[in-house]
Amino acid sequence: MSTLKLGNIGSLVTYDSSIQKMVSHKDIEIVIGNDKIIDIGTKLDHADSFIDCRQKLVTPGFVDCHTHPVFLDSREDEFHMRVSGGLSYEEISNMGGGISSSIEGVKNASETLLISKLKSRMDKFLFLGTTTVECKSGYGLDTKTELKSLKVIDEVNKKHNIDMIPTFMGAHDFPKKYINNKDGYVDLICDEMIPEVASQGIAKFNDVFCEKGYFSLDQSERILNVGRNYGLYPRMHADEFYNIGASKLAADIKVASADHLMEINCTGIEALASSGVVGTLLPGTTFFLGKHKYAPYKELEKNGVHVAIATDYNPGSCSIQSMPFIIMLSCIYLHMNILEAIKSSTYVAAKSLMMENEIGSIEKGKKADILIWNLSRVEEIPYTVDSQQLNLIIKNGKSIFTA
Repeated sequence: MSTLKLGNIGSLVTYDSSIQKMVSHKDIEIVIGNDKIIDIGTKLDHADSFIDCRQKLVTPGFVDCHTHPVFLDSREDEFHMRVSGGLSYEEISNMGGGISSSIEGVKNASETLLISKLKSRMDKFLFLGTTTVECKSGYGLDTKTELKSLKVIDEVNKKHNIDMIPTFMGAHDFPKKYINNKDGYVDLICDEMIPEVASQGIAKFNDVFCEKGYFSLDQSERILNVGRNYGLYPRMHADEFYNIGASKLAADIKVASADHLMEINCTGIEALASSGVVGTLLPGTTFFLGKHKYAPYKELEKNGVHVAIATDYNPGSCSIQSMPFIIMLSCIYLHMNILEAIKSSTYVAAKSLMMENEIGSIEKGKKADILIWNLSRVEEIPYTVDSQQLNLIIKNGKSIFTA
Protein backbone atom coordinates (compact mmCIF):
# COMPACT_ATOMS: atom_id res chain seq x y z
CA MET A 1 0.00 0.00 0.00
CA SER A 2 1.45 3.35 -1.05
CA THR A 3 0.97 6.21 1.40
CA LEU A 4 0.64 9.97 1.09
CA LYS A 5 1.26 12.49 3.87
CA LEU A 6 -0.25 15.97 4.02
CA GLY A 7 1.99 18.12 6.20
CA ASN A 8 2.64 21.72 7.18
CA ILE A 9 -1.13 22.23 7.54
CA GLY A 10 -1.97 25.63 8.95
CA SER A 11 -5.48 24.77 10.10
CA LEU A 12 -7.52 21.56 9.76
CA VAL A 13 -11.24 22.27 10.19
CA THR A 14 -13.58 19.28 10.34
CA TYR A 15 -16.32 17.59 12.31
CA ASP A 16 -15.07 15.16 14.96
CA SER A 17 -17.63 12.42 15.52
CA SER A 18 -15.92 11.19 18.70
CA ILE A 19 -16.81 14.41 20.50
CA GLN A 20 -19.69 15.39 18.18
CA LYS A 21 -18.49 18.88 17.39
CA MET A 22 -16.48 20.89 14.91
CA VAL A 23 -12.77 21.16 15.64
CA SER A 24 -9.86 23.22 14.34
CA HIS A 25 -6.39 21.70 14.62
CA LYS A 26 -3.14 23.58 14.07
CA ASP A 27 0.07 22.09 12.67
CA ILE A 28 -1.32 18.59 12.24
CA GLU A 29 -0.56 15.90 9.64
CA ILE A 30 -2.73 13.47 7.68
CA VAL A 31 -1.62 10.15 6.22
CA ILE A 32 -3.60 8.55 3.41
CA GLY A 33 -3.36 4.94 2.28
CA ASN A 34 -5.17 3.85 -0.87
CA ASP A 35 -8.40 5.88 -0.71
CA LYS A 36 -8.70 6.12 3.09
CA ILE A 37 -7.37 8.30 5.90
CA ILE A 38 -5.16 6.01 7.99
CA ASP A 39 -3.71 8.44 10.53
CA ILE A 40 -4.07 12.00 11.84
CA GLY A 41 -1.63 13.55 14.30
CA THR A 42 1.76 15.19 14.73
CA LYS A 43 5.17 13.90 13.68
CA LEU A 44 3.68 10.93 11.89
CA ASP A 45 5.80 8.24 10.26
CA HIS A 46 7.36 8.76 6.85
CA ALA A 47 5.07 8.25 3.83
CA ASP A 48 5.86 7.34 0.24
CA SER A 49 4.96 10.84 -0.95
CA PHE A 50 4.41 14.21 0.67
CA ILE A 51 2.29 17.30 -0.01
CA ASP A 52 3.34 20.56 1.62
CA CYS A 53 0.15 22.43 2.52
CA ARG A 54 2.16 25.64 3.09
CA GLN A 55 0.36 26.51 6.33
CA LYS A 56 -2.97 26.78 4.50
CA LEU A 57 -6.50 25.71 5.45
CA VAL A 58 -7.62 22.08 5.00
CA THR A 59 -11.27 20.94 5.11
CA PRO A 60 -13.32 17.92 4.01
CA GLY A 61 -14.67 17.91 0.46
CA PHE A 62 -18.18 19.30 0.16
CA VAL A 63 -21.17 16.96 0.03
CA ASP A 64 -23.98 18.42 -2.08
CA CYS A 65 -27.00 16.39 -0.98
CA HIS A 66 -29.72 17.87 -3.23
CA THR A 67 -29.33 18.42 -6.98
CA HIS A 68 -31.34 17.91 -10.19
CA PRO A 69 -28.53 17.72 -12.79
CA VAL A 70 -30.04 15.49 -15.52
CA PHE A 71 -31.56 17.93 -17.98
CA LEU A 72 -30.95 19.08 -21.53
CA ASP A 73 -31.20 22.88 -21.51
CA SER A 74 -31.41 25.54 -18.82
CA ARG A 75 -34.47 27.77 -18.44
CA GLU A 76 -32.96 31.26 -18.46
CA ASP A 77 -36.09 32.67 -20.12
CA GLU A 78 -37.97 31.95 -16.90
CA PHE A 79 -35.38 33.95 -14.95
CA HIS A 80 -36.08 36.87 -17.29
CA MET A 81 -39.84 36.41 -16.76
CA ARG A 82 -39.33 36.62 -13.00
CA VAL A 83 -37.01 39.63 -12.90
CA SER A 84 -38.55 41.62 -15.77
CA GLY A 85 -42.16 40.45 -15.80
CA GLY A 86 -42.67 40.06 -12.07
CA LEU A 87 -44.01 36.53 -12.42
CA SER A 88 -43.53 34.01 -9.62
CA TYR A 89 -42.19 30.48 -10.01
CA GLU A 90 -45.70 29.15 -9.37
CA GLU A 91 -47.24 31.44 -12.01
CA ILE A 92 -44.65 30.41 -14.60
CA SER A 93 -45.30 26.75 -13.77
CA ASN A 94 -49.06 27.25 -14.22
CA MET A 95 -48.32 28.74 -17.66
CA GLY A 96 -46.55 25.55 -18.75
CA GLY A 97 -43.07 26.43 -17.55
CA GLY A 98 -41.22 25.06 -14.57
CA ILE A 99 -40.51 21.36 -14.23
CA SER A 100 -42.82 20.31 -17.04
CA SER A 101 -40.97 22.46 -19.57
CA SER A 102 -37.79 20.40 -19.06
CA ILE A 103 -39.54 17.09 -19.72
CA GLU A 104 -39.54 17.05 -23.51
CA GLY A 105 -35.84 17.89 -23.72
CA VAL A 106 -34.81 14.91 -21.60
CA LYS A 107 -37.35 12.62 -23.25
CA ASN A 108 -36.11 13.40 -26.76
CA ALA A 109 -32.37 13.69 -26.06
CA SER A 110 -30.06 10.75 -26.64
CA GLU A 111 -28.29 9.09 -23.74
CA THR A 112 -24.99 10.13 -25.31
CA LEU A 113 -25.93 13.81 -25.28
CA LEU A 114 -27.26 13.70 -21.72
CA ILE A 115 -24.11 11.90 -20.56
CA SER A 116 -21.95 14.60 -22.14
CA LYS A 117 -23.90 17.41 -20.49
CA LEU A 118 -23.98 15.67 -17.12
CA LYS A 119 -20.24 14.98 -17.21
CA SER A 120 -19.53 18.68 -17.82
CA ARG A 121 -21.72 19.59 -14.86
CA MET A 122 -19.90 17.11 -12.64
CA ASP A 123 -16.56 18.57 -13.80
CA LYS A 124 -17.68 21.96 -12.52
CA PHE A 125 -18.97 20.57 -9.21
CA LEU A 126 -15.62 18.94 -8.59
CA PHE A 127 -13.66 22.04 -9.63
CA LEU A 128 -15.64 23.97 -6.99
CA GLY A 129 -14.77 21.47 -4.24
CA THR A 130 -17.80 19.16 -4.20
CA THR A 131 -16.56 15.58 -3.90
CA THR A 132 -19.92 13.82 -3.44
CA VAL A 133 -23.18 14.90 -5.07
CA GLU A 134 -26.70 13.50 -4.84
CA CYS A 135 -28.29 13.37 -8.33
CA LYS A 136 -32.04 13.14 -8.89
CA SER A 137 -33.95 12.01 -11.94
CA GLY A 138 -37.35 13.65 -12.37
CA TYR A 139 -37.37 15.29 -15.80
CA GLY A 140 -38.82 12.22 -17.46
CA LEU A 141 -42.11 11.46 -15.70
CA ASP A 142 -42.57 8.25 -17.64
CA THR A 143 -40.98 4.90 -16.92
CA LYS A 144 -38.69 4.81 -19.96
CA THR A 145 -37.27 8.31 -19.48
CA GLU A 146 -36.85 7.99 -15.71
CA LEU A 147 -34.88 4.78 -16.23
CA LYS A 148 -32.86 6.55 -18.95
CA SER A 149 -32.05 9.42 -16.57
CA LEU A 150 -30.85 7.04 -13.87
CA LYS A 151 -28.77 5.14 -16.42
CA VAL A 152 -27.15 8.43 -17.49
CA ILE A 153 -26.26 9.14 -13.84
CA ASP A 154 -24.80 5.67 -13.49
CA GLU A 155 -22.74 5.89 -16.70
CA VAL A 156 -21.15 9.20 -15.65
CA ASN A 157 -20.62 7.94 -12.10
CA LYS A 158 -18.66 4.92 -13.36
CA LYS A 159 -16.13 7.12 -15.13
CA HIS A 160 -16.01 10.34 -13.14
CA ASN A 161 -13.83 11.10 -10.11
CA ILE A 162 -16.78 12.61 -8.24
CA ASP A 163 -19.10 10.25 -6.34
CA MET A 164 -22.71 10.49 -7.51
CA ILE A 165 -25.58 9.22 -5.35
CA PRO A 166 -28.63 8.44 -7.54
CA THR A 167 -32.18 9.33 -6.49
CA PHE A 168 -35.36 8.37 -8.35
CA MET A 169 -37.83 11.25 -8.49
CA GLY A 170 -40.68 10.24 -10.73
CA ALA A 171 -42.87 12.15 -8.26
CA HIS A 172 -41.45 15.53 -9.30
CA ASP A 173 -44.56 16.76 -11.13
CA PHE A 174 -47.52 15.38 -13.08
CA PRO A 175 -47.25 14.77 -16.84
CA LYS A 176 -49.74 16.75 -18.92
CA LYS A 177 -51.79 13.68 -19.81
CA TYR A 178 -52.35 12.94 -16.11
CA ILE A 179 -53.18 16.48 -15.06
CA ASN A 180 -56.84 15.51 -14.53
CA ASN A 181 -56.02 12.04 -13.23
CA LYS A 182 -53.33 12.58 -10.63
CA ASP A 183 -54.08 9.39 -8.74
CA GLY A 184 -53.65 7.54 -12.03
CA TYR A 185 -50.08 8.86 -12.26
CA VAL A 186 -49.45 7.85 -8.66
CA ASP A 187 -50.63 4.35 -9.64
CA LEU A 188 -48.10 4.38 -12.49
CA ILE A 189 -45.29 5.38 -10.15
CA CYS A 190 -46.19 2.73 -7.58
CA ASP A 191 -47.20 -0.13 -9.85
CA GLU A 192 -44.71 0.27 -12.70
CA MET A 193 -41.98 2.86 -12.17
CA ILE A 194 -40.77 1.88 -8.72
CA PRO A 195 -40.60 -1.88 -9.48
CA GLU A 196 -38.68 -1.10 -12.70
CA VAL A 197 -36.33 1.32 -10.90
CA ALA A 198 -35.66 -1.26 -8.19
CA SER A 199 -34.99 -3.91 -10.83
CA GLN A 200 -32.58 -1.57 -12.62
CA GLY A 201 -30.59 -1.38 -9.37
CA ILE A 202 -29.13 2.14 -9.70
CA ALA A 203 -31.19 4.43 -7.44
CA LYS A 204 -30.54 4.53 -3.70
CA PHE A 205 -33.31 6.99 -2.79
CA ASN A 206 -36.91 7.78 -3.76
CA ASP A 207 -37.92 11.45 -3.53
CA VAL A 208 -41.34 13.15 -3.69
CA PHE A 209 -42.33 16.80 -4.19
CA CYS A 210 -44.95 16.98 -1.43
CA GLU A 211 -46.50 20.39 -2.03
CA LYS A 212 -49.79 22.15 -2.75
CA GLY A 213 -50.50 21.62 -6.45
CA TYR A 214 -48.08 18.72 -6.66
CA PHE A 215 -48.23 15.52 -4.56
CA SER A 216 -50.58 15.44 -1.59
CA LEU A 217 -49.76 13.99 1.80
CA ASP A 218 -51.61 10.76 1.05
CA GLN A 219 -50.05 10.41 -2.40
CA SER A 220 -46.57 11.13 -1.06
CA GLU A 221 -46.92 8.65 1.78
CA ARG A 222 -48.05 5.93 -0.61
CA ILE A 223 -45.19 6.54 -3.06
CA LEU A 224 -42.55 6.61 -0.34
CA ASN A 225 -43.86 3.50 1.41
CA VAL A 226 -43.99 1.55 -1.84
CA GLY A 227 -40.46 2.69 -2.61
CA ARG A 228 -39.27 1.58 0.79
CA ASN A 229 -40.81 -1.85 0.22
CA TYR A 230 -38.64 -2.07 -2.91
CA GLY A 231 -35.47 -1.02 -1.06
CA LEU A 232 -35.46 2.69 -1.95
CA TYR A 233 -34.84 4.98 1.01
CA PRO A 234 -37.33 7.90 1.21
CA ARG A 235 -36.56 11.61 0.86
CA MET A 236 -38.97 14.54 0.56
CA HIS A 237 -39.30 18.05 -0.83
CA ALA A 238 -41.31 19.51 2.04
CA ASP A 239 -42.92 22.82 3.03
CA GLU A 240 -41.32 24.83 0.23
CA PHE A 241 -44.15 27.14 -0.88
CA TYR A 242 -46.97 26.18 1.50
CA ASN A 243 -47.26 24.31 4.76
CA ILE A 244 -49.47 21.29 4.17
CA GLY A 245 -47.94 19.16 6.92
CA ALA A 246 -45.17 17.66 4.79
CA SER A 247 -42.51 17.93 7.50
CA LYS A 248 -44.76 16.12 9.96
CA LEU A 249 -45.24 13.35 7.40
CA ALA A 250 -41.46 13.25 6.80
CA ALA A 251 -40.96 12.68 10.51
CA ASP A 252 -43.75 10.12 10.80
CA ILE A 253 -42.31 7.90 8.06
CA LYS A 254 -38.69 8.72 9.00
CA VAL A 255 -37.35 9.87 5.67
CA ALA A 256 -33.60 10.37 5.27
CA SER A 257 -34.05 14.08 4.64
CA ALA A 258 -36.80 16.69 4.43
CA ASP A 259 -35.69 19.45 2.07
CA HIS A 260 -36.50 23.17 1.53
CA LEU A 261 -38.59 23.90 4.69
CA MET A 262 -39.13 27.61 4.05
CA GLU A 263 -42.74 27.27 5.29
CA ILE A 264 -42.18 24.79 8.11
CA ASN A 265 -44.06 25.52 11.35
CA CYS A 266 -43.43 24.70 15.00
CA THR A 267 -45.21 21.34 14.73
CA GLY A 268 -43.02 20.34 11.82
CA ILE A 269 -39.84 21.48 13.54
CA GLU A 270 -40.67 19.53 16.69
CA ALA A 271 -41.52 16.45 14.63
CA LEU A 272 -38.22 16.54 12.70
CA ALA A 273 -36.29 17.02 15.94
CA SER A 274 -37.93 14.08 17.70
CA SER A 275 -37.57 11.76 14.71
CA GLY A 276 -33.93 12.55 13.91
CA VAL A 277 -34.77 13.39 10.29
CA VAL A 278 -32.23 15.70 8.66
CA GLY A 279 -33.55 19.04 7.44
CA THR A 280 -31.78 20.10 4.25
CA LEU A 281 -31.96 23.83 3.57
CA LEU A 282 -31.53 25.29 0.09
CA PRO A 283 -30.93 29.04 0.40
CA GLY A 284 -29.69 29.24 -3.19
CA THR A 285 -33.23 28.57 -4.44
CA THR A 286 -34.76 31.26 -2.24
CA PHE A 287 -32.07 33.69 -3.42
CA PHE A 288 -32.36 32.72 -7.11
CA LEU A 289 -36.16 33.02 -7.10
CA GLY A 290 -35.95 36.48 -5.53
CA LYS A 291 -37.91 35.42 -2.47
CA HIS A 292 -37.30 36.88 0.96
CA LYS A 293 -38.46 34.18 3.34
CA TYR A 294 -35.59 31.80 4.06
CA ALA A 295 -35.89 28.57 6.02
CA PRO A 296 -35.79 29.16 9.81
CA TYR A 297 -32.35 27.70 10.54
CA LYS A 298 -32.10 29.16 14.05
CA GLU A 299 -35.41 27.62 15.12
CA LEU A 300 -34.45 24.27 13.60
CA GLU A 301 -31.04 24.33 15.27
CA LYS A 302 -32.42 25.45 18.63
CA ASN A 303 -34.84 22.52 18.65
CA GLY A 304 -32.12 20.00 17.81
CA VAL A 305 -32.80 19.32 14.13
CA HIS A 306 -29.75 18.14 12.19
CA VAL A 307 -29.42 20.71 9.39
CA ALA A 308 -27.67 20.19 6.05
CA ILE A 309 -27.27 22.74 3.27
CA ALA A 310 -27.13 22.04 -0.48
CA THR A 311 -27.33 23.82 -3.83
CA ASP A 312 -30.59 22.48 -5.34
CA TYR A 313 -28.81 22.88 -8.69
CA ASN A 314 -31.43 22.55 -11.45
CA PRO A 315 -32.32 24.11 -14.82
CA GLY A 316 -34.98 26.52 -13.60
CA SER A 317 -35.00 27.67 -10.00
CA CYS A 318 -31.29 27.56 -9.07
CA SER A 319 -28.29 27.44 -11.40
CA ILE A 320 -25.76 27.64 -8.53
CA GLN A 321 -23.21 24.80 -8.32
CA SER A 322 -20.82 26.40 -5.81
CA MET A 323 -21.05 25.18 -2.22
CA PRO A 324 -18.89 28.14 -1.06
CA PHE A 325 -21.58 30.41 -2.50
CA ILE A 326 -24.25 28.44 -0.62
CA ILE A 327 -22.14 28.79 2.53
CA MET A 328 -22.06 32.56 2.01
CA LEU A 329 -25.86 32.68 1.62
CA SER A 330 -26.26 30.49 4.71
CA CYS A 331 -24.11 32.82 6.79
CA ILE A 332 -25.94 35.95 5.60
CA TYR A 333 -29.57 34.80 5.33
CA LEU A 334 -29.79 31.72 7.57
CA HIS A 335 -27.57 33.35 10.20
CA MET A 336 -25.22 30.37 10.46
CA ASN A 337 -21.73 30.92 11.75
CA ILE A 338 -18.97 29.62 9.50
CA LEU A 339 -18.32 26.42 11.48
CA GLU A 340 -22.02 25.56 11.41
CA ALA A 341 -22.05 26.12 7.64
CA ILE A 342 -19.01 23.89 7.10
CA LYS A 343 -20.57 21.16 9.25
CA SER A 344 -23.88 21.45 7.35
CA SER A 345 -22.15 21.22 3.95
CA THR A 346 -19.97 18.24 4.88
CA TYR A 347 -20.86 16.00 7.81
CA VAL A 348 -24.62 16.61 8.10
CA ALA A 349 -24.99 16.55 4.32
CA ALA A 350 -23.32 13.12 4.39
CA LYS A 351 -25.72 12.10 7.15
CA SER A 352 -28.66 13.03 4.94
CA LEU A 353 -27.27 10.56 2.39
CA MET A 354 -26.79 7.93 5.13
CA MET A 355 -23.03 8.08 4.47
CA GLU A 356 -21.67 9.89 7.52
CA ASN A 357 -19.54 6.87 8.44
CA GLU A 358 -17.77 7.05 5.06
CA ILE A 359 -17.50 10.72 4.06
CA GLY A 360 -18.15 14.24 5.33
CA SER A 361 -15.28 14.63 7.79
CA ILE A 362 -11.55 14.10 8.00
CA GLU A 363 -11.31 11.15 10.39
CA LYS A 364 -9.42 7.86 10.47
CA GLY A 365 -11.05 5.17 8.36
CA LYS A 366 -13.06 7.54 6.17
CA LYS A 367 -12.57 8.25 2.49
CA ALA A 368 -9.80 10.75 1.82
CA ASP A 369 -11.94 13.50 0.28
CA ILE A 370 -9.95 16.57 1.22
CA LEU A 371 -9.70 20.20 0.11
CA ILE A 372 -6.46 22.15 0.46
CA TRP A 373 -7.27 25.82 0.18
CA ASN A 374 -5.24 28.81 -0.89
CA LEU A 375 -6.64 30.43 2.25
CA SER A 376 -5.40 30.58 5.81
CA ARG A 377 -8.65 30.83 7.77
CA VAL A 378 -12.03 29.15 7.39
CA GLU A 379 -13.75 32.54 7.71
CA GLU A 380 -12.27 33.49 4.33
CA ILE A 381 -14.40 30.93 2.46
CA PRO A 382 -17.62 33.00 2.30
CA TYR A 383 -15.66 36.25 2.18
CA THR A 384 -13.78 35.37 -1.03
CA VAL A 385 -16.64 33.56 -2.76
CA ASP A 386 -16.20 35.34 -6.11
CA SER A 387 -12.91 33.59 -6.86
CA GLN A 388 -11.57 30.03 -6.99
CA GLN A 389 -9.59 29.65 -3.78
CA LEU A 390 -8.84 25.92 -3.86
CA ASN A 391 -5.21 24.90 -4.25
CA LEU A 392 -5.67 21.11 -4.37
CA ILE A 393 -8.57 18.64 -4.39
CA ILE A 394 -7.96 15.11 -3.13
CA LYS A 395 -10.70 12.64 -4.00
CA ASN A 396 -10.55 9.04 -2.77
CA GLY A 397 -6.91 9.65 -1.85
CA LYS A 398 -5.86 10.92 -5.27
CA SER A 399 -4.86 14.46 -6.25
CA ILE A 400 -7.23 15.34 -9.07
CA PHE A 401 -6.95 19.09 -9.38
CA THR A 402 -4.16 21.56 -8.78
CA ALA A 403 -4.62 25.30 -9.15
